[in-house]
Amino acid sequence: MSQIDSPIVALDAMGGDGAPREPVRAAATLSRGTNIHIQLFGRSDLIKAELDRVEHNPANLTVREASQVIAMGESPREAVAQKTDSSLVLAAKAVAVGEAHALVSAGSTGALVVSAATHIPRIAGVKKAALAAVHPTRERSFSNDRFALILDVGASLRSDAEDLLFYAMMGHAYASRISKVPQPSIGLLNVGSEEGKGDEILTKAHRLLREESRLNFIGNVEGTDIPNGIADVIVCEGFVGNVVLKMAEGMGEALTNLGAWAFKQKFAWRVGMALLSGGLTQLKSVTDYREYGGAPFLGFKRLIIKAHGRSSEHAITNAVKVAAKGVRGGVAEQIEEAVGGFERRRA
Repeated sequence: MSQIDSPIVALDAMGGDGAPREPVRAAATLSRGTNIHIQLFGRSDLIKAELDRVEHNPANLTVREASQVIAMGESPREAVAQKTDSSLVLAAKAVAVGEAHALVSAGSTGALVVSAATHIPRIAGVKKAALAAVHPTRERSFSNDRFALILDVGASLRSDAEDLLFYAMMGHAYASRISKVPQPSIGLLNVGSEEGKGDEILTKAHRLLREESRLNFIGNVEGTDIPNGIADVIVCEGFVGNVVLKMAEGMGEALTNLGAWAFKQKFAWRVGMALLSGGLTQLKSVTDYREYGGAPFLGFKRLIIKAHGRSSEHAITNAVKVAAKGVRGGVAEQIEEAVGGFERRRA
């Protein structure tokens, strides 16, 4: 595995609600304090105007002209096919040909998925890439990491048993290199914890996972096990994973709203909320997407990170740092090695 000490990250400067201001400012911050080289893709006049407003190290930045922008509401397939000079497409092409080691975008998730699938080589043997997301868990005695990695959360709606096995390999590589969990525990999301639960795909996936000696497979897990931190990595098909992800996001907003409502009801409750304010602030920081960067899109020969559409400078800074950490740790190479080993044994 080649060692990359100074990663080059292609950053979609026109992606996200705060573009180009937030991505450019994130790049400026990183240029001053890290050895990450960032290629900023987008309208060069807008990017340079933003750079003129902030302190930055030009040696760690390259501006790459892209005349078009893919908006959030556009059809992903049509936009990627028609807007060949867009910031996202050109960034993906740069990664594909090796001009950059990783791609980060806060733009349209659908357009990122289509652009990556169109231009960036997939790892041999991987039929479906997986979009992963983190979910906060209770404190765990066996791990210092407070997040479980869930994949797939929507890159593909349906998966077969081998897809789920490869998702587990991807999750293992990512958690071990990014979260620094030596032997991540893997759980298969199912309707029950018993071995025979689920349909034919899930029972076959259970068998494949159990037979893969390099994975720390702990068996089936249920929805309640995710926040309880039973496993470091939760494997499921995209339809189910996306429902879990949206439910978790909705619950966070509901709890915030409930706290505001309780504060208005009684004086005693207001006192209680004031006493809890420090803990609530800490809880918010644990669950805040700005702190953990973005969602990895795994299964390609290059690392791809999808930042939240509302990402601020701080969030995009963290997303680029995660991408660089993944490049240094050889996440994509480790996934390729694991999948290749399975393919050779099957042959």
